[in-house]
Amino acid sequence: MEPDRDDAALLRAVAQGDADALATLYDRHAGWLHTRLSRRCGDPETVREVLQDTFVAVWRSAASHRGGEAGGWLWVIAARRLVDARRAHARAERRPPVRTAAPTAPSAEDRVLAGLEYGDVGAALDRISPELREVLRATVIDGLTTREAAGLLGIPEGTVKTRAMRARRELRAALALLAPDTSPLGGTA
Repeated sequence: MEPDRDDAALLRAVAQGDADALATLYDRHAGWLHTRLSRRCGDPETVREVLQDTFVAVWRSAASHRGGEAGGWLWVIAARRLVDARRAHARAERRPPVRTAAPTAPSAEDRVLAGLEYGDVGAALDRISPELREVLRATVIDGLTTREAAGLLGIPEGTVKTRAMRARRELRAALALLAPDTSPLGGTA
């Protein structure tokens, strides 16, 4: 296997069942994915499981990659796997505990993700159009750059920027409808 092949060529090879191409892709991207996942999750075991699940998903769905840089695509898979792992962990915590453990305070990121999913922000996100919601999730929630989001979504970078601006405007309007008597954070400018 040639280590200098680009990600798109590696993913095409993975889609055809080339395990060496997957190993090269793993060697190239697992380090930064692990670091980024570790920043979002303090449990090393969960990070390892999510990283493994990410590359299992790559093995299964490499044919769905649209070409170009794989970094954004890989991060979206990893971020979604992390959310799934947190949901599974939350479901497990709701079951009666087998043994008692010291309570831990949820991280700021956990509180934000819960607010995005279940709070006013989640409800407001459901009110905006899917293409705008897609751009917000890619750029804000998943933390992708404009270029990575454009590659992932298959649209030009300028379109990502325009949709992000429209999405923020529509999200503010939707939030205002949900909580009309509260002032925006930071006051008026």
